[in-house]
Amino acid sequence: MSTGSTRSTLVVATDESDLPSLESLESRWEHTVRHITTVESLDDTLQETQPDVVLILSSDPDWVRSALQEIETNDWKGTTVVAPSREGSEPLATVALRQGASEYVPSSEIEYLNEHLAEMLTEDTESEDISANVSSVDLTELLTTTLPDEVFVLDTDGRYLDTEIRPNAADLYTVSSEEFVGRTLWEAFPQSTADRLYSAIEVAHDTGTIQSIEYDAETTDGRRQFDGRVVPIENSPYGRPVVIWLARDITERHEREQALRQRRDHLESLNQINSVVRRIIRTLVEAPTQSAVETAVCEQLVQSPLYCGAWISRPTGAGEITYQLGRGEVDSYLDEIRSLEHAGDRPITKAFEQNEIYSSNELQTGSDIPDRLQSIARQENIRSAIAVPLAHDDTVYGVLTVLARRGDAFGSRETETFKLLGETIGFAINGIKNRRLLFADAVTVLEFRIKGGDSFSFDLSKEHNCTVTLQWTGTTANGERYQYVTVDGLSGECVYEAAQNHHSVETCRLIKDGDTKATIGIQLSESAVGTLTGYGATIRDIVVEDGVGHVTVEVSRDTNVREIVEAVTRVYERTELISKHDEDRSVSTAQDRRNHVRDRLTDRQHTALRLAYYGGYFNWPRGSTGEEIAESMGIAPPTMHQHLRKGLQEVLRDFFDDEERSD
Repeated sequence: MSTGSTRSTLVVATDESDLPSLESLESRWEHTVRHITTVESLDDTLQETQPDVVLILSSDPDWVRSALQEIETNDWKGTTVVAPSREGSEPLATVALRQGASEYVPSSEIEYLNEHLAEMLTEDTESEDISANVSSVDLTELLTTTLPDEVFVLDTDGRYLDTEIRPNAADLYTVSSEEFVGRTLWEAFPQSTADRLYSAIEVAHDTGTIQSIEYDAETTDGRRQFDGRVVPIENSPYGRPVVIWLARDITERHEREQALRQRRDHLESLNQINSVVRRIIRTLVEAPTQSAVETAVCEQLVQSPLYCGAWISRPTGAGEITYQLGRGEVDSYLDEIRSLEHAGDRPITKAFEQNEIYSSNELQTGSDIPDRLQSIARQENIRSAIAVPLAHDDTVYGVLTVLARRGDAFGSRETETFKLLGETIGFAINGIKNRRLLFADAVTVLEFRIKGGDSFSFDLSKEHNCTVTLQWTGTTANGERYQYVTVDGLSGECVYEAAQNHHSVETCRLIKDGDTKATIGIQLSESAVGTLTGYGATIRDIVVEDGVGHVTVEVSRDTNVREIVEAVTRVYERTELISKHDEDRSVSTAQDRRNHVRDRLTDRQHTALRLAYYGGYFNWPRGSTGEEIAESMGIAPPTMHQHLRKGLQEVLRDFFDDEERSD
C-alpha cells in the first residue's frame, strides 16, 4: 500500500488580509492549501486545482453570497464551508445556508476549524488510500495511515476475522477487540442494524466497489454514531474473499450537522415569522376599526404554515376578559375557548392584567390548562401557544393568543417579534380611537369622582389642604409619561419636597415657585391620566381637592364606557362615574386656527413647544434650561433645539401669513 501518496487540496477564499493560521493543515496533515482574495479568481482556481474543500472566510454576507454564486456557476461538486473571519451573524448564516454551503461554522467553533477541516479533507482522500493493494497489509499500518478509529476484517458471511482498534476507541467497547474474532455481525449488533451492515458487505463484494454507511452503536459512553467504509478484497491472505471495514467515530460531527440543521430551520422559521409580521403591519395602516385590525391580524397569522389558530380576547367592562373573535383550522379548540368562563389564573388573564407575554409548550399536559383543552390539543396536535398583550403607553386593549403545532415554537427570538407585533397592534388601536374622537361631530362627556387615590396629588391635597390642577400631560421619546400640575395654597418649596419624598413620583422638577402657588413637572409610576388617554379620551379637566379627584373627559359616542370605567378602577379602586351626557362640538374660529397650526407641527415639535412654554423656558429668568427640556423629552439638547426652532417657525408663519392676508 502507498502511504501519503494523495494530498488533498483546500482553497481558502477570503476578503481579509490577516488570515488565521492554517499552516498546520499543510504540515501536520499534509494537505495543500491555496489562498485567493477575490471572487473573480475562484473560477480559475477551481478548474486548475479541483480542490476537495473550499473554505469561504468572511464576515460580509454580500461577499459570501457572491463567492457561493461563483462556485455554483462553476458546477464544482466538492465541499463548501463558510466561516466568519471576525464576528458571525444571523444574516451571514442565512446567506450561507440559502446559497447552498455544505456547512456554516459559527464563531463559537472557530477554534476547532483546523481540526474540522483536516477531518473533512482526510475523509475525501481515505477511499483512494484504501483502494491500493492491501492483500498483505498489516492492520496496524492501515490504522496509522488511513486515520480511522477501528479496522475490521470480515468475510462475506459477516463474520469477524481480525480487528485493530485505537486505544481511545477501545475504551468505549463493552468487549475487547480480541473477543470480536469469530463473532458475526448479528452477535455484535441488533438484528436491524446487523442486516443493514451485512447488506453493505454484499454490495461491496458483488460490485467490487467501496461502500459507505453510517450506523449507531451502543458503547460505554452511550449510543454513538459511526461512519463505515467497506473495501472489498478478492485476493486476501485469509484464503477467501473478505472486506476491510474502516470505522470512524463521527458522533461530534453528527451533532454539529444536527445543530446546523436546527440552526437552519430556526433561521428559516424566523424569516417566515418576520415576513408574516411585515404583512400584518402593512394591513394595519388601512384598518378603519379595532375589529378590522383584530380580524386582519388573526387571518394573516393563520395563513402561515407556522400557526394553526389565533384569537383576540377583550375586556368586558365587568372585570373579565373574554373571547372576541378567532381564526384557524382548529375549530374545536376555538369553540372550547369561546365557551370557557372567566378564570383569574388563566395565562390570557395574566397577560392582560400584568401587560406581559406568556407562552407555553405544554398545551397537552400543562397543569394550568383545563382538561378539556388538553384533550382537544392532543387530538389536534396543538403543542404551543403564546398570549400577547395588545398595549400602547401601558394601556392594554386586549390579548392576542396564537397556537402552533411546533413543540419548539415561541423561543426568545420569536417572542421578541410577537412583543413588537403586540405593541404595533396596540399603537394602531390607539390611533383608531383617537381618530374617532378627533373627527366626531358630537362627543360623550364623562365625569368621574375618585376618592382617596394612592398618588401624589391626592395625598398632597389632603395633607396640606391645597388644590392640585392638571395643566398638561405628555410622553417622552422613551415612552415615559409626565405631567405638569399647578398647586394652589402651598409654596413651591413644600410642593417640591413632598414630590421628592412621595412613592408614586419617579422624577420631579420645580417649574414655577411662589409662596402660595407653584407649578411642578412630575413623572409618576402609575396614573389614570395615561389610562384615559390610552382609551382615546381627551382630558378636559382634572382637579384634586381634599383627597378627592374630579375628572372630566371627552370620548367618542361609540366608546365602551364600561371598559373605560373598569380601566380607571384598576388604577384607583374608589372610582365613581357621576355623569355622562352627549354634546355637539362647538365650532370655534380660534380652535380651528389652533388645529390648523397643530396639524402642521410634528409630534416632537409640538412637545418641545409645550414643554418650553409650560416649563418657563421663554420667561426671564428662564424657568427651565434647554438641557432640562431635552432631558424631559428623552433626547439630546441639539435635537430639542432643532424641534423647538422648527415648531416656532410654523407658529410664526401662520401668524404672519394671516396678518398679511388681513392687510
